[in-house]
Amino acid sequence: MTDNLLSVKQRFGIIGNSPLLDRALDVALRVAATDLTVLVTGESGVGKEFFPQVIHAYSSRKHNKYIAVNCAAIPEGTIDSELFGHEKGAFTGALEARKGYFEEADGGTIFLDEVAELPHSTQARLLRVLQTGEFIRVGSSKVQKTNVRVVAATNVNLQEAIIQGCFREDLYYRLATVPIMVPALRERPEDIPLLFRRFAADVAEQYRMPSITLDDGARQMLKTYYWRGNIRQLKNVAEQISAIEQSRVITAEVLSKYLPAQNSGSAVIRSGANSMGGDDASTSSTERELLYKVLFDMRADINELKRMLSEVLRGGVVMHHGEPTPDIKALLPSSSSQSVPYVPYEQEPAEYTESEDVTDLQPPHEMTKADMQREQIIRALRRNNGRRKEAAAELFMSERTLYRKIKELGIEDL
Repeated sequence: MTDNLLSVKQRFGIIGNSPLLDRALDVALRVAATDLTVLVTGESGVGKEFFPQVIHAYSSRKHNKYIAVNCAAIPEGTIDSELFGHEKGAFTGALEARKGYFEEADGGTIFLDEVAELPHSTQARLLRVLQTGEFIRVGSSKVQKTNVRVVAATNVNLQEAIIQGCFREDLYYRLATVPIMVPALRERPEDIPLLFRRFAADVAEQYRMPSITLDDGARQMLKTYYWRGNIRQLKNVAEQISAIEQSRVITAEVLSKYLPAQNSGSAVIRSGANSMGGDDASTSSTERELLYKVLFDMRADINELKRMLSEVLRGGVVMHHGEPTPDIKALLPSSSSQSVPYVPYEQEPAEYTESEDVTDLQPPHEMTKADMQREQIIRALRRNNGRRKEAAAELFMSERTLYRKIKELGIEDL
């Protein structure tokens, strides 16, 4: 490790000696001296927010403003005003003219976190700023200039988002002039015990208690755990154990109580997301989880339908002119295009067993990816009585992403 990298880590409190981490920091230092736009990618919780700070601190703009903007936290209706400013009377509540972040940060650096959450109209405005340095306040026709260095970050695979029509391809190439990929915690296992020790020491110092330590088994468990929430999750675990456990030496048995189980279903989803490479596949991983949920729910529905039919058939199905009675029809999905075989009441139905394999059964009609997403979102909304915040949490997506999906898939209020 060079002295320069060591000083950066000490200055910003960055812990770790992983070659992947050192490579990302080295790129940040090299690009800092330029005005090139940088795109920082990586999973949620890996510490992407440190890199724009490093870039700004080691640039010629370091004495000017540094403004960090969380694009996902600003409502879609006001984000243009927040970024580019507005004139008095531009909209209801605009009682006076206001500067936007691009105007305030003139000569400095602006960090756009969660840039994938920007609406399409705002993406077009941002593209113009990157291309020409020009912007227009909301409610104005006057073109203004700004000299701002843009660093963006996202945990979404933007190439996937481009394919899905959620992100502009031309904006992607403008933002990703210099890409920096921040490694996931599981990709730097040698750093995990160091980080855990630091977090435990911080808690001990803050609350004046002895710091916890790990035995060999617990240390190995930390290094091999998947850490889906990355550094944020590791810090949470360290703080929980420090506050709750009386023993200051933590064994693997104790540690396992604080680590969520990683079943095979979630492991399949995780490995699929990790195999995509490049940017983090958060959006695509979310969609895969939705598809898995739909398939599991569909299997459960098919099993339940078969069980109900079997019970009715055991009692005999009354056929009327070759058609089942209305009571039986009520059991069938209205959209079903397949016929379900019915037998006269004299015929003994085949015995149904719950373990019967239904994987070869086909859905009533060929469902597209969008159909499956739409079905799972509707289910989540119904389970949460239409509360979108709770539904979004259940579906492992941000509330803004859920709003966008509802609009894209034409889902009406439930």
